[in-house]
Amino acid sequence: MTALAEPDERGSLDVDPSVLRKIVEYAADTAPATRHRTRRVAGLGVGESGPSARVTARTGDEIDVRLWLTLVYPGPVRAAAAQVRERIAADLLRMTGHRLHRFTVEIGALQSDRSASPETARVQ
Repeated sequence: MTALAEPDERGSLDVDPSVLRKIVEYAADTAPATRHRTRRVAGLGVGESGPSARVTARTGDEIDVRLWLTLVYPGPVRAAAAQVRERIAADLLRMTGHRLHRFTVEIGALQSDRSASPETARVQ
């Protein structure tokens, strides 16, 4: 069996910011308190949109994240945002070794839980 070279001699791994963004969006999307927002054009539903993020690399393995999302209503907004942040930080560190430095959340909407009150069509 051959011995491994020292870590500095083995090279490095660079993770593209678009990969980091996808990890952040997926982690936010799978958090229990987040929801997809219904996209509308001229009052008609044209699909859904989930959380979206902007990732900025800092020095070393630290990154800044700005996240736009929709949360379930009613619910504790601060606790939900903290839970999303913890999930994102854990996934980033586990998958890529990157640490979350600055985390900004913009909550674009609060949406009722669909299982509690089913949506009815406005036009039939």
